[in-house]
Formats: sequence, C-alpha cells, structure tokens
Amino acid sequence: MRISLPKPFFFEGGPRAVLLLHGFTGNSADVHMLGRFLQKNGYTTMAPHYKGHGVSPEELIHTGPADWWQDVQQAYQSLVDKGYKEIAVAGLSLGGVFSLKLGYTTALKGIVTMCAPMSMRTTDTMFEGVLKYAGDFSRAFGQSDVEQQQLQTRLKEQGMPSLPDLQKLIVDVRQHVDEIYAPIFVAQARLDEVIDITSAQYLFDTVESNEKSMKWYEQSHHVITLDKERKELQQDILDFLQALDWSE
Repeated sequence: MRISLPKPFFFEGGPRAVLLLHGFTGNSADVHMLGRFLQKNGYTTMAPHYKGHGVSPEELIHTGPADWWQDVQQAYQSLVDKGYKEIAVAGLSLGGVFSLKLGYTTALKGIVTMCAPMSMRTTDTMFEGVLKYAGDFSRAFGQSDVEQQQLQTRLKEQGMPSLPDLQKLIVDVRQHVDEIYAPIFVAQARLDEVIDITSAQYLFDTVESNEKSMKWYEQSHHVITLDKERKELQQDILDFLQALDWSE
C-alpha cells in the first residue's frame, strides 16, 4: 500500500482569507478539517508546511524556527499576492505562537490561538516530541521494528541543534504579546498534555485587544483540532470570524 504524505492546501471559498498554521512536528492534516469547514462557510483557507514538516524526521532535525517563520511569512504574502486584502490567522500550538508574532508585525483582521505555549519545557522534552514524530512516521510507512529502532538511534546521535532557538522564539513572542491589538480568540484544551495551560490566561490577560475572548475545551487534549470537541471549536472559530469587521 502506498502511503501519501500530507500536503499544504489552499481552499478557495470567498474574499475573506484565513491562514491556518500547524504545530511543531505537525502538518496541514492537523488543520485540514477546520480549513474545509471554513471554506464551506465562505472563507478561503491556506495551510503551509514549515520546512522539515510533513516529511522524514531526518529532514526535520536540520531545520529551525527561522526557517519556519519564513514559511509563515511566505504563506501570508502568497495570500496577499492572490488578492486577499483582509486576512485572519488561526494557529495550533507553535502555529499559535506564529499567529501572535504575525499579530504584532503585520496587519491582521483577527487572531485565533489554539493551545499556544507561552513557555517551553526543556529541550530534552521537546526532543521527545521529535522521537514520537519519528515513531509515527516509521509506522505509517510500515518500517520494521529494527528499522524504527535504527531511525531513533540516528536521531539521538544527531540531536536537533535548533531546539534552544525554539525556546528563545517563544520567550521573545511572550515579551511582545502586549503589542497585539487585533481581535483575538484564545482556545485552550483543559486536558492539554504538552504545554502549560496557564499560557492561555496569560495571553488573554496580556494582549491589548479591545475585542478578546477565551474558551476552555474541557474534554480535549493538545491537538484540539482533531479531538472530541473539534466541531464545537470549528463553530466557535466561525462565530469569532463572522463577528469581525470585514469590508467584504
């Protein structure tokens, strides 16, 4: 059986555009259902892949936040080049961090963060996420136990040198959150096993947006877009977007 890797997507739906950003070690599949839902409700959606994501973990470990931020900026510019004048952004986890960074460096119609960290655990803990990604990747491609172990060993030997830069990125964004004035919706999974869930309250309290709201999803884990309350989340995001002051 041939396994196909997830691909970035662009779903045309209307003059209002929403940039969807996945998390660290994630890919466009994490926001695919949200993208289709918004498209069916009249929004154009785009989800890029960050360099090294959605491909072999041996490619991932040689990339870093500077590469990924460039991909985010290029995706935003791509929407502008396609003629979209008003753009909102919704990001999961690291994608939420990038959404915030866009919020204080670019003019956005609105921002949605989903389980976005404002602090980061140790680089060892983050590297465990890379190893989990490698395990999932190996199993998806039907690799034997020996092949999976060999991949894990190679990754451990090489490490991921850019992980300290990822910590620095999150600290830097945290220090600029009070420069955000665009309307914002902060979504946080109560059962999030990856980040410190107090990040959500910090975000809500610190942004300077006049229009801001926060909601806890009591039955959801970190990848909230694929969890039990995903349909409720989709509707909440749509309601937030519909309430924005779009010109079209």
